[in-house]
Amino acid sequence: MDKIVDFLSDITWWQWILFVILLIIVRDVFFNKKHIITHNFPFVGHFRYILESIGPELRQYIVANNREELPFNRVERGWVYASAKNQNNYEGFGTDQNIYETNYIFIKNAISPYRMKADNPNISDPYFLPCAKVMGLHHKRRKPFRPASVINISAMSFGSLSARAVESLNSGAAKCYAYHNTGEGGLSPYHKQGGDIVYQIGTGYFGVRDEEGNFSIDALVKLVEENPCIKAIEIKLSQGAKPGKGGVLPASKITPEISKIRRVPLGKDVISPPYHRAFSTNQEMIDFVEKIANVTGLPVGIKAAIGKLDDWRIIARLMKEQGKGPDFISIDGGEGGTGAAPPSFADHVAMPWMYGFRNIYKIFKSENLSDQIVFVGSGKLGFPSKAAMAFAMGADVLNVAREAMMSIGCIQAQSCHNNTCPTGIATQNKWLQSGINVTNKAERLSYYFKNFCKEFIEITHACGYEHPCQFTMDDVDMNLSDQDFTKSLADSFEYHKTKVPFESMKALMECPFLGGNYRELNGQTTIDKQKIRY
Repeated sequence: MDKIVDFLSDITWWQWILFVILLIIVRDVFFNKKHIITHNFPFVGHFRYILESIGPELRQYIVANNREELPFNRVERGWVYASAKNQNNYEGFGTDQNIYETNYIFIKNAISPYRMKADNPNISDPYFLPCAKVMGLHHKRRKPFRPASVINISAMSFGSLSARAVESLNSGAAKCYAYHNTGEGGLSPYHKQGGDIVYQIGTGYFGVRDEEGNFSIDALVKLVEENPCIKAIEIKLSQGAKPGKGGVLPASKITPEISKIRRVPLGKDVISPPYHRAFSTNQEMIDFVEKIANVTGLPVGIKAAIGKLDDWRIIARLMKEQGKGPDFISIDGGEGGTGAAPPSFADHVAMPWMYGFRNIYKIFKSENLSDQIVFVGSGKLGFPSKAAMAFAMGADVLNVAREAMMSIGCIQAQSCHNNTCPTGIATQNKWLQSGINVTNKAERLSYYFKNFCKEFIEITHACGYEHPCQFTMDDVDMNLSDQDFTKSLADSFEYHKTKVPFESMKALMECPFLGGNYRELNGQTTIDKQKIRY
């Protein structure tokens, strides 16, 4: 034994390295049956796979320029990060954008910007920017809801996101009066940190299902009664990342906590079908909306990524004839979002937000319904300039997902589907989650939303308006890169947005249906509903 120890101690460090290299070479040449590169180029071939594994990081920080990356380039991410940290989010020395590229938008400023009156709420609160429409008011729901922020958190389920990420998002939403869409994974304790909730019902009916996995109206009624933070309900027909495709929640990912929240069994794969079982026709879908609205009293909407339009025309016609149906419609962009999806779906199925929204708005406008519906835009719209375009087209409120994730620390590692998110946001790994400081991240989300609203208001004022709902299709031009050079959105998309009734920002602040606990959190008294005109 002593001789073996002496022999090993006589081996120098470089001899140990040579020995390890030799072992790797022997393994690659004689035992490797899977990788051609390492078999043909033993040891050296491993460097190829190492470089491949860190390729995204190399491109992100070294190779790609400021405007080159997708889905969000370095300038976009930098603006979100700086806004979230409440730091300087300006840029100097002019734009580095290619302003002649196709679909580049130009927002038309007015000769004389809007001048705020003495009683304008934005003088004392430069971040106050509520939705100009009230969800559920037209259909006389018992509990109408006016979102207190035009920018809100889009659908991301607990389970897809970590507990600390969800808690950070909701706590931040409470600070800036925004609402938080639960996603289809049910209402978790982490969603109940003070922010308004839009509860999403997906095809798996998680959180509101019976033991057989069917939708349970009794479970929904109980959930709403026990959680007054729920202000509206959204029925998800499809999502941008994978429209028309269901999903599987593997048994290995179902913890006792997730089992309780989603009302699913432990130790068994849970299937989310691509279609709803509670309804199968357009009429049944409208009836389903009305049933939920009647028993809960809440506004009810639908969410979809847009493809074929025939069913949408039928839905609009039925709503016109019957005077009932969704109170809001969320249009998701087909360019993909936070949900993991096959590339063929994320890259090619469903239309991008701009084209999908255009088609749906035109259909409902043709039936004179556009003034009765709150239109929600979702699809890389978390930047004030894109928001101006969206509002000019007819959007009333925006939902953001990836931008909200970036505000609390997401670095666009694009490993959401691997459960290896290095920031702990899109993973259930306890060690990775431990790096999230909920108090700090909640503050960052609130700063991002507040700075977004402030800059959006400034753009609105520069164009001569008090509220972005006043934008028209003629206020934004689009570069077409042909002989016409640029055209307004009205000329490009061949419609004009329906004028949104708007009195003043002060009237919005005094609305009895204003969400976000805005008045209570700002020390204001409750408004007498009998004295308010809405």
